[in-house]
Amino acid sequence: MDVFLMIRRRKTTMFLDAKETTTVLDLKRMIEGITKKPPNQQRLYNREDVVMKDERTLSDYGLTSTMAKAQSPAEVGLAFQENGSWEDLEKTPYSSPPELPDVMKPGQESAAQETATA
Repeated sequence: MDVFLMIRRRKTTMFLDAKETTTVLDLKRMIEGITKKPPNQQRLYNREDVVMKDERTLSDYGLTSTMAKAQSPAEVGLAFQENGSWEDLEKTPYSSPPELPDVMKPGQESAAQETATA
């Protein structure tokens, strides 16, 4: 079954899909195709921020089709090795949308129509 993943590093988010039986090393190879960083310079982290081992499968880390769906993908952290040392895992939080203007809030249509007809 397909597992949908959101790979996050700093301000970058990559959406990938894989099988439950995909190994962590195979996932790193997919990421290499996007980032041009070889698997030995990548570290993947599960939701508890624990480093994922290359030989284990996604299902070993609880990344299954019932948990990682297309509409709510599972998050995996990514860190690179730069100049011989590993960078800290950093996932920049997403920004929040601004508050809706009053005219767009639900239930405001009837109030706007009443003032227009009065």
